[in-house]
Parts: sequence; structure tokens; C-alpha cells
Amino acid sequence: MNIILLKTQDFLSDSNTAHIRDYRLTHILKVLNPTIGESLKVGLLGGDCGHGIVESIDSQVVRLKVVLNQSAPPRHQFDIVLALPRPKMLRRILRTIAEYGVKNLHLINSARVEKSYWQSPLLQPEKIQESLVAGMERSKDTLMTNVQFYPRFRPFVEDQLPHLCGSRSCWITDMGAENSAIDLNIASKPSVVMIGPEGGFVPFEVDLATAKIASPIHLGTRVLSVDTAVTTVLAQALPSI
Repeated sequence: MNIILLKTQDFLSDSNTAHIRDYRLTHILKVLNPTIGESLKVGLLGGDCGHGIVESIDSQVVRLKVVLNQSAPPRHQFDIVLALPRPKMLRRILRTIAEYGVKNLHLINSARVEKSYWQSPLLQPEKIQESLVAGMERSKDTLMTNVQFYPRFRPFVEDQLPHLCGSRSCWITDMGAENSAIDLNIASKPSVVMIGPEGGFVPFEVDLATAKIASPIHLGTRVLSVDTAVTTVLAQALPSI
């Protein structure tokens, strides 16, 4: 944890003083072990970053005098459209998405996505937020990725995808693509990138997406797991400045 993420309910009424409890208190006591007057890196969830001066500390609560005077880190220039992965892998991917500062993640269905994945308790909003917050705490971010679900592939591609892309480029990963992400320099401008499930998108899905708006790219000659593919795509570009 490289930043203490604060919530509005942590603050005393009409003040800049925050009381920290729960797992964040445990981290402060056992890892940071600050002294009175020491400054800790903090950020307000959904808001700015700054520092908190330790005013008091005990086994129940840490009291911080908070100053928020820095903007949140810039967002990544890619939005990601991802075929819903296995639930355990999704947890890791959400952390990665948050670490890179992706603004929007669209989780979609695909022919190779098992129906049971959509029933996972890890798709509950509180579980999604838990994984995102873990990535945000690591990367010192305060702005949470917006996660949307689309359980039907064709309506998403035909009705939603063009609207989501707008004037941005749209890319779909496909092992059979002629050009790589590097060949086409997809990092040169904001884009929407579609990443398939284990085994990739089926030909019908690639054809539908390319007929509508997307251009195919490959990520190299090796077969990648979904979480590695996500990291590979995001590593093509740095967050926007």
C-alpha cells in the first residue's frame, strides 16, 4: 500500500481531520509505524491526493490532519473491452487495470466464455471495488475504473461499441492479424482495445467487430494468457498527460 485511500465518511464533520480504522489502520501500525507529526501519503477516493499529518495514534484509530493539494494521476489512453475471464484471473486483472489507471473497462461475453463465469460472486460490486482499490493503493491513484458488463456479444458490438469508441481508434486482438500492435503504433493516440478470452475471439466475432469498427492486431507469435495479454496491451502506452 503506497497511499492511504480516504473515504468521505472518514472525516469528522466540516473538518479536514480524518479517523482511520479497518485494514488501513493495521497497515499504518504494522508497516508504516509512524510517529506523531509524521506525514503519510493519502488521497480521497474519487478526488485529490496529498498528505496527512499524524495527530494521534493508538490500537483503535489513527487521527490525521489532511491536506489534499495534488491532482490524481493521469488516466491511461486506452479503454479496454475484455471478454469475461475466469473469476480468479479477473481479480488479478482488475488490480492491473487499476494500477495502469484505465478509465473504463467493459466486460463482455464471447463464444469461449463459460456461462458459469457470469454467476461468480466476484462480480458483485463490492468485490469488484475491493480488487480495484488494491491496485489503486499500489499505484497511488484515487480515481476508480468504471466497470461495465455486457452479457451479449453481438448487441454490444453492433449497438454499443461504435458509441463507446466515438472518434477513437478501435483495435481487436487476433492471432491471425497481419499487423502487430507495434507495427500499427497503437500507442500513438487514445484507443479502445478489445481482448479476447483464453483461445481468443472466434472468427465470427472478429469479423463482426472488424466489419463494424475495429481493426485487427496481434500481440506477437506466442500464445498469451488473458492477464498477460492485458498487461501487454497496456504496456504499449503510458497514461495520458
